[in-house]
Amino acid sequence: LSQDDPLTNLNTAFDVAEKYLDIPKMLDAEDIVGTARPDEKAIMTYVSSFYHAFSGAQKAETAANRICKVLAVNQENEQLMEDYEKLASDLLEWIRRTIPWLENRAPENTMQAMQQKLEDFRDYRRLHKPPKVQEKCQLEINFNTLQTKLRLSNRPAFMPSEGKMVSDINNAWGGLEQAEKGYEEWLLNEIRRLERLDHLAEKFRQKASIHESWTDGKEAMLQQKDYETATLSEIKALLKKHEAFESDLAAHQDRVEQIAAIAQELNELDYYDSPSVNARCQKICDQWDNLGALTQKRREALERTEKLLETIDQLYLEYAKRAAPFNNWMEGAMEDLQDTFIVHTIEEIQGLTTAHEQFKATLPDADKERQAILGIHNEVSKIVQTYHVNMAGTNPYTTITPHEINGKWEHVRQLVPRRDQALMEEHARQQQNERLRKQFGAQANVIGPWIQTKMEEIGRISIEMHGTLEDQLNHLRQYEKSIVNYKPKIDQLEGDHQLIQEALIFDNKHTNYTMEHIRVGWEQLLTTIARTINEVENQILTRDAKGISQEQMNEFRASFNHFDRDHSGTLGPEEFKACLISLGYDIGNDAQGEAEFARIMSIVDPNRLGVVTFQAFIDFMSRETADTDTADQVMASFKILAGDKNYITVDELRRELPPDQAEYCIARMAPYNGRDAVPGALDYMSFSTALYGESDL
Repeated sequence: LSQDDPLTNLNTAFDVAEKYLDIPKMLDAEDIVGTARPDEKAIMTYVSSFYHAFSGAQKAETAANRICKVLAVNQENEQLMEDYEKLASDLLEWIRRTIPWLENRAPENTMQAMQQKLEDFRDYRRLHKPPKVQEKCQLEINFNTLQTKLRLSNRPAFMPSEGKMVSDINNAWGGLEQAEKGYEEWLLNEIRRLERLDHLAEKFRQKASIHESWTDGKEAMLQQKDYETATLSEIKALLKKHEAFESDLAAHQDRVEQIAAIAQELNELDYYDSPSVNARCQKICDQWDNLGALTQKRREALERTEKLLETIDQLYLEYAKRAAPFNNWMEGAMEDLQDTFIVHTIEEIQGLTTAHEQFKATLPDADKERQAILGIHNEVSKIVQTYHVNMAGTNPYTTITPHEINGKWEHVRQLVPRRDQALMEEHARQQQNERLRKQFGAQANVIGPWIQTKMEEIGRISIEMHGTLEDQLNHLRQYEKSIVNYKPKIDQLEGDHQLIQEALIFDNKHTNYTMEHIRVGWEQLLTTIARTINEVENQILTRDAKGISQEQMNEFRASFNHFDRDHSGTLGPEEFKACLISLGYDIGNDAQGEAEFARIMSIVDPNRLGVVTFQAFIDFMSRETADTDTADQVMASFKILAGDKNYITVDELRRELPPDQAEYCIARMAPYNGRDAVPGALDYMSFSTALYGESDL
């Protein structure tokens, strides 16, 4: 449509109405556009035909929509009913197939088979049942949703097929869970039973194996006739061994009873391998009875033989009781006498020497004990010769022989003088170490305080105002000369320290100074005197360059020292501000005062170290009070030499300045590029500002 063409708009509307809406053309567009007052009734008739056309179309569309909606609801409900029936049938079928499996109570003989059943049940719980739980839940949701939709759409309630009600599903599911619970309880009980059986069977096998291993060879051992040709020591050993065996035998009685009890319990629990268990148990009991009879018979034989050799046995026992501790004493003595010692003081070596002397005092009593032990052995030999006793064996209570005792005793006697010599040599070495300690300590106790004193004296010279700066400089150089002349004593102390290190001396009670302390102090002293001399020389240069009198220098120093509260040789920002205020500077606590103080701090502390040195203080004070050259003054001087021109030539520089200074300027001046420049003209203005750091040269 076009707002500027009503005739075309009307024709288009009439054509569309006739073609698509079945409204016949009643008027011409020219009659409406060309007439000031068109026929109102004709216009109303035409418009009403449009209204009826649109109204009839809307009713038909509404009716079609209602039918589609009803059919869609009905189709959806029928689909939900079909889904419910199918899902209920599948779920009931799965429950029907699963319950017989859960009600199967066929037992297994092995733990492995029952474990597999338990694992299958766990797979059922973990993998198979959860989807069915979800299906059951979805079934109930679908049923409730369907009933709600039927009720909302005025449809009759849904009645599932026979046996497929939600209550039927729940009943079947309850039966499934009941069977599942019973199956799980049966599984666990069977596993516990089989675990008990396996545990008892393993316990039976373990105890039987231990018992059979223990009894292996015992019958042959009890039937030996070794006591008939045995010596007294062997008889004693055999008897004690037999007593130990009897104790062991009695202890094993409990194990045999346990084996029989376990076998009985396995029979009562219907163990599948009970015949082999019973046969093995019977064999063990028969062998046990035989061992008891053989044990009693051997004890009687050993006791008869023991009485014949009891006297010699008592002597052997006495020998062993005394030889063992004496042998241990000798071995300990040899170990102590050969033990290396590490000492660092005379007191330690004296303690070792005292202990050694105490040991030597015990040697006579030790020799008496040795002779007594050898006397027991000699008495045994006498009895053997007198009664012709068979003594083929050795002492059963000890392996220590008289020959070993005599050999170790002789070794102890040889080690004693060697130990004496070693202790004497170590004592002499410790005496020499003590002399080195005292020698180093005596020198260090002099040098250390001397260095500290010199440091304090140099500090006082640098801050006190006695005499002129030249006097202070001469005084400091005299200090420097005396310090340099003190170097041989430091070198001598280094030599003594070298000897101490070579002697492996690690501590020195005669001094608190170490060589490292002395070295650090000496280096600090040299650095301090050199730095202090340099500061005074710089003060002299500043004084002469600025034309400062000695009284002014003293006044500067007095002001600086007064506000240097901690005597550090520097002023902090607050100390420096107080000093400036005392000298008459107007530095308030307002923004203007802070800005002025920041400007001054940038002058005296360009590196922003946070402190003001005395040299920086003098430079600032002299700059504030003296008349100094500026870039403008130098520029004006060059202009005079250049004949009032804005540039200067090489010839003029060489004519007016000394040769070395003229060449210095020629090498550093940039070419002049002004409008009035001539060949070879040089820019003395940028050169002058660069001299004072005001441009890039």
